[in-house]
Amino acid sequence: MAQKVLLFGDIGIDDTVALIYAHLNDQIDVVGVVADYGNVPRDKALANVRYIKELFNIPEELAIISGAELPMTGEIPKFFPEIHGEYGLGPIIPPNANDDYEIENFFQIVTIIEKYQDELVIVNIGRLTSLATMFILYKSLMSSIKGFYIMGGAFWVPGNVTAVSEANFYADPIAAKIVLDNAHNVTIIPLNVTLQAIVTPQMVDYIANIGKAKIIKPLLDYYYDFYKSRNPSIQGSPMHDVLTLMVPIHEDMLTFDMLPVQIVQGKEGVARGQSIADIRPYIKNGIVGEQKHRIAFGLDYRKFYIEFMSVMTGGKRRGAN
Repeated sequence: MAQKVLLFGDIGIDDTVALIYAHLNDQIDVVGVVADYGNVPRDKALANVRYIKELFNIPEELAIISGAELPMTGEIPKFFPEIHGEYGLGPIIPPNANDDYEIENFFQIVTIIEKYQDELVIVNIGRLTSLATMFILYKSLMSSIKGFYIMGGAFWVPGNVTAVSEANFYADPIAAKIVLDNAHNVTIIPLNVTLQAIVTPQMVDYIANIGKAKIIKPLLDYYYDFYKSRNPSIQGSPMHDVLTLMVPIHEDMLTFDMLPVQIVQGKEGVARGQSIADIRPYIKNGIVGEQKHRIAFGLDYRKFYIEFMSVMTGGKRRGAN
């Protein structure tokens, strides 16, 4: 049986590739997408989900839910067109980009959780504001979910916003703390491993030639140009969000450790949003009442490569090119 997934994302390039991967993979059943601010404003994130849904003939049953527009810090979000393009799809402007899809249906999340309960996992590949809101409003209901997979954090590797902070935790450290303090069965997929999940231009060209997801070439060519300009030695585009979506069905792809994690709060400073894992050996069993989290630290790239290429070139579901 396919794993039921409720996906929270700020739908930019790698989020879009993750959606396509899920659509082409019979082992994953995305039952809803909560579109948040982050890489792009919320209205563009919603338009991008609708565009991919129409392009790949994804059934109407897929719920598209309006998520957060602002972080819990109250700040005006900063967007990243240099990374993801003006509309979040690199050079592509979705035909429905300017349509009005701002339907306030946030509480449809409750209906989905009540329907699937412990059959459902939540995968959060963007800012954590909407997910934190669910814990504020429905903490008891959230305990019925099977588990949470969160793309975020950087442990003993450089951040991608500051020297130590990763974008999803940095953008709303309040929300990140709420989620990590309250969610059970949490798996964190940090930059440590997502930066290793590289898709090379050669892989992209091969998928574009024979696969069902030819759209990924303009997306990942744009994405790679940004990463190459920042790091000339990089060999391809890191699939932060695709890897996170793979983990619920391919946990053997990664190695983990169980550690308590704290998120640095504050509105300013290089440490804002920093994820700190407590590795002191004398608290290995944890402090009473302290939440511990499963953190991914190692990636078997060969398994990632085989999974990504086999799904993107030979997906069983029919879709557009």
